[in-house]
Amino acid sequence: MSFALLFVIGVYMCLAIPAEVIKVEGNKGVVDYGGLEQEISLDLVEDVRPGDYVLIHVGFAIEKLSKESALETLAIFKELEELEQENA
Repeated sequence: MSFALLFVIGVYMCLAIPAEVIKVEGNKGVVDYGGLEQEISLDLVEDVRPGDYVLIHVGFAIEKLSKESALETLAIFKELEELEQENA
C-alpha cells in the first residue's frame, strides 16, 4: 500500500500528491489532478509516459507509482474530503 508522502520539518508539513501524466515533452510533463492540470518537472524520475502515475511534490515528479497504488491513495483523499464536509 502506498500513501502520499508526508514530510515533517519542525512544525511544517508538505504533502506529495499522486497524479496521472497526460503529456510528456522532454523533461516536462503535464499531470491531471482530477480535472486540474499542472505542468511539472520530470527531472527526478525516469521513463515516464502518458498514462503513468507519479507522486508530485512542489512541482516535481519524485516517484513513479503503480496505477493501483495511486488510485487507492486518491480514493482515501476523497473519503477524507467527504468526512470533512459531513463534519463541517
